[in-house]
Amino acid sequence: MKLKVTQTGSIVGRKKPQVLTIKALGLGKIGRSRVHEDTPPIRGMIKKVVHLVSVEEVK
Repeated sequence: MKLKVTQTGSIVGRKKPQVLTIKALGLGKIGRSRVHEDTPPIRGMIKKVVHLVSVEEVK
């Protein structure tokens, strides 16, 4: 299964670990989306920035 991660919040004023996590997910601008494999490391990164992203399951 894959996850579509879309950035919904701004990284301006966020702490550096959150900004780096958003960049590692391939995001950086509001509205940008990336599709990732559903793995524990990706789930962990999403959990760190759950307030800045929306997640959908993709088949």
